[in-house]
Amino acid sequence: MFTGLIENIGIIRKTARRGNYLELNIVPGTMFNDVTIGESIAISGPCLTVIGFDKESFTVEASQETLSLTTLAETKAGQRVNLERALRADARLGGHVVSGHIDAVLKIFRMIDIGRSLKLEIELPQEFARFVVDKGSVALDGVSLTVTAVDKKSFAVNLIPETQKSTTLYSKKEGDYINVEFDVMGKYVLRYLELAGAKEKLTFEKMNKWGY
Repeated sequence: MFTGLIENIGIIRKTARRGNYLELNIVPGTMFNDVTIGESIAISGPCLTVIGFDKESFTVEASQETLSLTTLAETKAGQRVNLERALRADARLGGHVVSGHIDAVLKIFRMIDIGRSLKLEIELPQEFARFVVDKGSVALDGVSLTVTAVDKKSFAVNLIPETQKSTTLYSKKEGDYINVEFDVMGKYVLRYLELAGAKEKLTFEKMNKWGY
């Protein structure tokens, strides 16, 4: 589990195909001093497993399934990526609950400077519209963000200066694709309602009763 608060920006030093897997060797801006084999690190969103490391880099592998569902298949040497290690049990949950399992790869169709902030508008296909709510949470390339607007075809987020400085999102361009993970809590609520065949209006009272 992750929070969507990026710890580090890494650079892909090299990639290597291993059958239908892709190995990524990554050099963080600051090397993690206690990285271990088998631990989970989110690489611009997707949760991957460390299979090796040295004093200045670590290596993870992405399966065919991950490559087919994320932007990692297009990863190239020299590319910058957002890095977040798995959440410790005694750490603060400063962003929101992020699983590292990508729901969709969506296109950025507009970027607008608004004062010191940068507004990103993301295309929203109808099949995913029910997962996005105004002022709800979403993870873009692993970054926890708040939805500032949503309509039938798109949703928007704002990047404050700190987010622009501390993540790779500022370097994105209109037309680029991005890894999107919708709020896992919202997905569980929707799934419960689908299985229950609920027809009544969802209320805060009902959500409190169910433990949300």
